Amino acid sequence: MADGMFIEDLEEGQSASFSKTVTEGDIEKFAEVSGDTNPVHLDAAYAAGTVFKERIAHGMLGAGFISAVLGTKLPGPGAIYLSQSLKFKAPVKIGDTVTATGTITALDRNRRRATIATVCTVEGKPVIEGEAMVMVPSRES
Repeated sequence: MADGMFIEDLEEGQSASFSKTVTEGDIEKFAEVSGDTNPVHLDAAYAAGTVFKERIAHGMLGAGFISAVLGTKLPGPGAIYLSQSLKFKAPVKIGDTVTATGTITALDRNRRRATIATVCTVEGKPVIEGEAMVMVPSRES
């Protein structure tokens, strides 16, 4: 398997991270792909009149960085997302560097499931928190 881990390789406490600085282009592309054209993301004048006072990234754009961790690092290629809870704690703004981290909190080797605590931070402060469950390939199947 292309650099992915098997359920037999995983242990509670393992973690991995992915970081990306959010650009105006990222927000515009996400709006185009997702169809979410809420002006709080795209219109500076509109956003200035909101509680945020400026444009913010889509919450699901930030949450997508969690998918990057799970699909490319831990467990990595071959993992299948089964569920994800999310709590949006603070906005992500253009120029913010978001670090998404996943930490394995539980394993069910018989069912090939990993439960992973997920958090996205900006300057060390949580902006998104949640928990994922993924199905992980096994060497035996």
